[in-house]
Amino acid sequence: MTSPLLFSALIGVIAIAYMGYLIWRVLKEDEGTPRMREIASFIRDGARAYMKKQYGMIAIIVLAIAIALALLISPLTGASYAIGAICSSMVGFIGLHLAIRANSRTANAARSIGLGKALDVAFKGGSVLGFGVVGIGLLGVAALYYLYSNGLEPAKLVEAASEIVGFSFGASTVALFARVGGGIYTKAADIGADLVGKVEKGIPEDDPRNPGVIADNVGDNVGDCAGMGADLFESYVGAIISTMVIGAVLHAPRIEWVVLPLVIAAMGIISTLLASFSVRGDPEKALTRASLIAAIAVAILSYFASRHLLGGDWLGPYAAILSGLVAGVVVGETSDYFTSKDKPPAQRVAMAAQAGAAINILTGFSMGFLSTFIPIIFIAIAEMASFLIAGVYGVAISAVGMLSITGLVVAADAYGPITDNAAGIAEMAGLEEGVRRITDKLDSVGNTMKSISKGFAIGSAALTAIAFFAALTQIPAFSAYAAARGGLGEVLNLLNARTFAGVLIGSSIPALFTALVILGVSDGAFKLVEEIRRQFREVEGLMEGRAKPDYAACVSIATSNALRKLVAPGLIAIIAPVVVGLALGIEALVGMIAGAIVSGLLLGLFQGNVGNTWDNAKKYIEEGRLGGKGSPAHAAAVIGDTCGDPMKDSSGPAINIFIKLMSVTALVATPAIIRILMGLP
Repeated sequence: MTSPLLFSALIGVIAIAYMGYLIWRVLKEDEGTPRMREIASFIRDGARAYMKKQYGMIAIIVLAIAIALALLISPLTGASYAIGAICSSMVGFIGLHLAIRANSRTANAARSIGLGKALDVAFKGGSVLGFGVVGIGLLGVAALYYLYSNGLEPAKLVEAASEIVGFSFGASTVALFARVGGGIYTKAADIGADLVGKVEKGIPEDDPRNPGVIADNVGDNVGDCAGMGADLFESYVGAIISTMVIGAVLHAPRIEWVVLPLVIAAMGIISTLLASFSVRGDPEKALTRASLIAAIAVAILSYFASRHLLGGDWLGPYAAILSGLVAGVVVGETSDYFTSKDKPPAQRVAMAAQAGAAINILTGFSMGFLSTFIPIIFIAIAEMASFLIAGVYGVAISAVGMLSITGLVVAADAYGPITDNAAGIAEMAGLEEGVRRITDKLDSVGNTMKSISKGFAIGSAALTAIAFFAALTQIPAFSAYAAARGGLGEVLNLLNARTFAGVLIGSSIPALFTALVILGVSDGAFKLVEEIRRQFREVEGLMEGRAKPDYAACVSIATSNALRKLVAPGLIAIIAPVVVGLALGIEALVGMIAGAIVSGLLLGLFQGNVGNTWDNAKKYIEEGRLGGKGSPAHAAAVIGDTCGDPMKDSSGPAINIFIKLMSVTALVATPAIIRILMGLP
């Protein structure tokens, strides 16, 4: 049964090769005028400097954890952790460095040719990250499993599956720190630039006179591009690995149950590749159409893959795959409905701004909480249906089904910062109004795509975290502990005081995480507001356009603040499961993970959606409605948008990684915790 594994690895190689082709195609395009090139170079330099410092700090943390895992768990787990961290970092770097080269090329395509060409360049730029995520992820998991299982030796299947959990752990660690650091950077810069530039000085968003404008454009890339790439990379590999663990434990030596998630992921890459060729014409319709084509193609190809591998047992897992796929589509479409400026919720929030900032914010909060109901119901249905038809294996593989179109989702999300930067470059370079209309249209669609991607990310996080939770209950160490405590039902019993205490503790931790991240944004924005005000006050001729601002000072402030603030929120996810498990027992640990998943899902969906609703309500007014720019309604909407910024781009998206990192930490650490609790060597 090596052929399905080799097939999956080959599809991973093809995805990486196609990524290389896309890089070549994008870099062939012209960067534009000397002024456009200059602005793009400022953004590149700032992004490179930040990424170098951020990943230097992350590398120290990763090295320490890898050594600890090698000593306390096993050398292979430590090695897997390091490889997963390296792959996640590689994905982030590749995606970011192409995005910061595609921005000026997109703006120039809009200037020299038109909308269709600009869409093509931007989407190809975003697709580099998309195919990098799925190609490197699938190839990495397949290669490690083949290596650790001695070429799929039957006696090694369970052990090898347990060892590669470290790969997901490493990817999750890098993803969380990258997402938190990038999120704090981007929103501190965005808020600082907007509060002084747009609110106090009344100048446009991307006005080159604003000292914070380059830091703001750098932030779009390190937050939404590198951060989201690392985010969905770890979701993708996490869903695959958790399903492989359960398949190995429940069905070994039947290797087909272990390799099925790899094959389904390969089917997703093929479907994404086919769908990407349909992206042309109107940007919003093109990206929506591509998502639909990819989902349908996965459903069809997964049918044949399931039947071929599982024979008469195919129906349950295939139905679970479909349930995850449907849940993913529903989550994405719900996010689109509640955040798009063309839909009633955002328009209602915009109209509320006519009564002032307070009513605008209250209405936005209501829409944000309302937007969580349908996705959570469908995720619950997918989880319950998958369990009823295929047991815990079904729960895990439903997450694989949802994440099978990750390549397209990441491509659409990375398209967002590219078009955002392109619009900024067009504004700062003083390009003609027609060009800015094109880049603004691309940017508007990019905001919608980012919102859908974030909804998809948190929805997939819930299913992936549940899959890790299910895998935890199946490992031999946990089964032995449960048997010693009166059975699995006793350990998972909510009437057990330890379990329920764990639920309460777990439900509070995402709230603590949110508070720390938003405080990090607030502190950075405060420093940037002071610096931008200082430059407007002290640099003679800056407001009149006769002097050049010190962009580097703002980039430096945003960078140093983000690096200081990213460590504490990230370490909570790693330390909390170990501390609770050792102090209160495994019952409290599983309760804590359950509480964190539920609380984190609600907070993640709410924050991701409400921030985009406020943002698009502001854009709705800026198009000339309800008084347009400069009106009291617009001023109120800007305040609402500013409140939502750290929710939608910092704490909200990071929560989905946070709950998965807690879950995979519990999965990796539980055997060692049980040995300590039971006094075993």
